[in-house]
Amino acid sequence: MKAGRRLKKPESYRMRTYRQFPDQGELVAIQVQIQETDLQILATKIATFDVKERATELVLQYRLQLENYIVKHPQFLATLDPLPIDFMAPPLVREMLAAGLKAGVGPMAAVAGVLSEFVGKALVAEGVQEIIVENGGDIYVQRLKECSVAIFAGQSPLSYKVGLRLLPSLMPIGVCTSSGTVGHSLSFGKADSVTVVARSTALADAVATRLGNEVGATLSAKAGVERALAKAKEIEGIEGAVVICGEVLGAMGAVELVQLAS
Repeated sequence: MKAGRRLKKPESYRMRTYRQFPDQGELVAIQVQIQETDLQILATKIATFDVKERATELVLQYRLQLENYIVKHPQFLATLDPLPIDFMAPPLVREMLAAGLKAGVGPMAAVAGVLSEFVGKALVAEGVQEIIVENGGDIYVQRLKECSVAIFAGQSPLSYKVGLRLLPSLMPIGVCTSSGTVGHSLSFGKADSVTVVARSTALADAVATRLGNEVGATLSAKAGVERALAKAKEIEGIEGAVVICGEVLGAMGAVELVQLAS
């Protein structure tokens, strides 16, 4: 049985210590919190509408679609295993189902990532030029220039010491992190962080959960990291992955690691 993600209590979303560190540059920071959904959005200003107000409307819209689907299909929320594609489901739900199938996890493993992406894409379509949408460590990025994303790995000595360089040619891109030692997500592994980069933020989120499960509690850090990276190479659609367990770091795919200043 593979781990997915379930809807969590809002209290678990209130402490976002990593949000103290972003280099906002010319982007304006706003926060949208509705029940379990807690978005930090960095976006360029736009004269035609209020980005926070519109982002709030979008979150309510997408949450309603998801909640209505769950009422009719309660297994969607409860299962830790993949479900078949439902072609009658809303696009957001279909994206989650597809991500779960590719990653081998329940569709709710993609919930944070898919909300980040759908909100971000909608705002870009409506005129926001550059945007970063972060939802519990799961990020949708659309920028016109190079940027770096720091990796938070809990108590690992590598936490905030290493990051990913994202080139404009990669964007829009999803960067999602799962952990067996930090945060609210359900994981059966002991990795301090598993970060996955993919064109689909929903897929990046689901695969991060799957790879985190691979770093089993009975394995050494090195063996767990190697096992997770081996599994990552089997999953179609991801650009790359970085796995940190204690002092051990491993990476695969088209990811460019950068050393970060203290």
